[in-house]
Amino acid sequence: MKKMRIFLIGPMASGKTTIGEKLSKRLGLGFIDTDNEIEKNAGVEISWIFDIEGEESFRKREETALLKSVEKENLVISTGGGIVLSSKNRELISNSGLVVYLETSIQSQLERTINDKSRPLLNSKNKEKTLKDISKIRNPLYLEIADITIKAKERSHNKVIEEILTGIDSKELN
Repeated sequence: MKKMRIFLIGPMASGKTTIGEKLSKRLGLGFIDTDNEIEKNAGVEISWIFDIEGEESFRKREETALLKSVEKENLVISTGGGIVLSSKNRELISNSGLVVYLETSIQSQLERTINDKSRPLLNSKNKEKTLKDISKIRNPLYLEIADITIKAKERSHNKVIEEILTGIDSKELN
């Protein structure tokens, strides 16, 4: 089997972690979620890091988690939604493996995060406006580095995974 590294990028609540875990099992690869790695290494939740240390400190931790993940091979890596804000991270992701962008609607994000208190950027009065503001900045960055873009919509995780596998096959043929 040739060496493989697949990055899942996209907005919060696009299904990166769940799809990443299932995709890694299907392909017989390892799995890393950069947000989980940050929490494991810090010993606290991301919301605590944002509250106490601030977003800048979180972004430094995120970069470290990404750097450690690219030291490994045969892996699916689920990234945090904001990892693309750093040009250094975008370059590292783009040069280190196949990049799959899980595109999702604001409506889907709202539905999936309605009762979620663990997302620091959504601790605002108007979640929809916040998500729209974030997407204006991040969506072009996701598209910039994506090898494969999957419109996640309301499809099952298995259908999304099948589309990713089809995309991987077509990329390997080129």
